[in-house]
Amino acid sequence: MPSFTLYTPPMPVIAVDKPLHLTSHDVVNRARRARKTKRVGHTGTLDPLATGVLVLAVEGSTKVVQFMEADSKDYLAWISLGAGTPTLDAEGPISETADVSLLDADAIGALLTQFTGLQKQIPPQYSAIQVGGQRAYAVARAGGELDLPARNVVIHSLELLGVYDRVQDAPRTFDPQDWTPAETGLTFLLPEALGEFPTLLVRASVGSGTYLRSLARDVGAALGLPAHLAGLVRTRVGRYSLADAVQMENLEDATGLSDLNALDFPCIEADDLMARELRQGKRPQRPEVGRHVVTLGGELVAVVDGNGEQLKVVRVWA
Repeated sequence: MPSFTLYTPPMPVIAVDKPLHLTSHDVVNRARRARKTKRVGHTGTLDPLATGVLVLAVEGSTKVVQFMEADSKDYLAWISLGAGTPTLDAEGPISETADVSLLDADAIGALLTQFTGLQKQIPPQYSAIQVGGQRAYAVARAGGELDLPARNVVIHSLELLGVYDRVQDAPRTFDPQDWTPAETGLTFLLPEALGEFPTLLVRASVGSGTYLRSLARDVGAALGLPAHLAGLVRTRVGRYSLADAVQMENLEDATGLSDLNALDFPCIEADDLMARELRQGKRPQRPEVGRHVVTLGGELVAVVDGNGEQLKVVRVWA
């Protein structure tokens, strides 16, 4: 049976620019205080050493979080070669090092294409993955290690933007239109570097569940080197761009998007009959395939899955 929700005026879905060193939970707590509500959720965790787009759902909009968790995401990633860490990022400490010979940008660019498409990826030990009721990060902090099975992830594209002698030399300012290095634009703060290591700057577009820390590890391994993620900025989640994200200090007055506008699915405009059938849990005949939103007079009616013959309700609004 479809889940049924009484329609009330939508509360906002807000894209926030998460600062460095805050956890995603820290941001949620600050949003709860700013918006004077306990009902705030987010659609995908960002590590404390990462910055950029964190999508928050406030009050009634928490109902749409389930439909946004699978949104694709874009990143800028600084991958330092020649030093590995247990956390796979700049939290450290450095656990292994290796000398890095001359890096060929063309060869590295070709190597990155091997990491696109459907991939098997082993999550970091310092992650929230659960095995046998134990969180991987809790076991890792206690000095242990879990056997984390590889998971299917999708990496849509990886583009090498540059190779630098040190992470300190890599660009920090980018054009928000295409996220290429620029003289003016948005400037990002990276974690304190663990040393002076050759660094790749990569623009990535990935599917849900992909760990950029694991990608950094695996790219290094393919080059025969330890590696870690020296910096990470999430520039897009679904239809939310970092260029349009709200700063933390402006959370209280942020308007955000409505439930309908926040959902990144094709739209079917219903008539009264189709809307009624969907609200009754029926399966109207339609040719659409895949997930869609259904509207009536500009208001959200349902989220549905189509098989080319019928629409099946996933969630419906009265």
